[in-house]
Amino acid sequence: MKAPQTIGEDMSYNSKIKGTGIYLPERIMTNFDLEKMVDTNDEWIYERTGIKARRICNPDGGEYPTDMAEKATWQALRTAGMEPNDIDMIIFASVTPDYKLPNSASVLQQKLGITNKCTAFDIATACSGFVYGVNMADSFIKTGMAKNVLVVGSEMLSREVNWKDRSICILFGDGCGVAILGQAEEGEKSTIHSTHLGTDGSGAEFFDQPIGGAVTPIEEHHLKEESHYMRMKGGEMFKVATRTLANNAKVCLDKAGMTLNDVDWIVPHQANIRIIETTAKLLKAPMEKMIVNIEHYGNTSAATVPIAFHEAIEDGRIKRGDTVLFDAFGAGLTFGATLLTY
Repeated sequence: MKAPQTIGEDMSYNSKIKGTGIYLPERIMTNFDLEKMVDTNDEWIYERTGIKARRICNPDGGEYPTDMAEKATWQALRTAGMEPNDIDMIIFASVTPDYKLPNSASVLQQKLGITNKCTAFDIATACSGFVYGVNMADSFIKTGMAKNVLVVGSEMLSREVNWKDRSICILFGDGCGVAILGQAEEGEKSTIHSTHLGTDGSGAEFFDQPIGGAVTPIEEHHLKEESHYMRMKGGEMFKVATRTLANNAKVCLDKAGMTLNDVDWIVPHQANIRIIETTAKLLKAPMEKMIVNIEHYGNTSAATVPIAFHEAIEDGRIKRGDTVLFDAFGAGLTFGATLLTY
């Protein structure tokens, strides 16, 4: 790791991931459960998506997005050997916040008992949310504006899915993953080598939810028509996703002056196993390098990358000193990547 560099009178710091945590709702909904709800079957779903099951939050409470984030954060704090007041910034990525107001980061701050009045804000960049948050946290840490940033990806997509629409209800699940980023000590190998973020608004209609915002508030007829749920054009999203994920990786590697041979693990957004496999082919990367857990959880939007990353650390695949690439895309169309040494 290079030593901090002087920028005027300020110092530039390296960032590292100090701890991670996850929370997965207790209820498991399998493809066989879905067979009883819509015209589909386990074989059809698994063959096209790679999904066998997904987790579903308790709609009566205790597993709302900030509840899941609180539980996951305590796990990350224990791993990092930190206390809640060591956190001086919270970035909460979600398209399914607890409330419109106040923001979920503020709610989480209070649930964790943080009394230092740290900066706390939400971002809504869909499935790219966690990667956006990590890249933003890295910038705050590098400039010395924050020392320890909690980045959260927490989603309760079961609230926004039409369970009568088999084209979309088979894909999504609920869950949360978090990471605490902080300043790396001088001489540590852990660092963030490069980041990449972007958006192509021309593809916004490929995945949207136009009913329920300021332009078109939900009215009684929307509820009757069931037009207020998420909508997706699967074919268009597939084509864009594979190109975007491959390009993300190349841009991040080029910025760092590295090649795929320098990368130990790729943690892609878990949207569809076919997207992950096609991306691997475009990159000429072996599937053995791809961290994949979509079979068990489906697409949890902003939570997919941190959940997969944490599980790979817990099971011993990802170790300190390994080079890891986060790679995501989402509605917007947003996209982002992070190349780091864990």
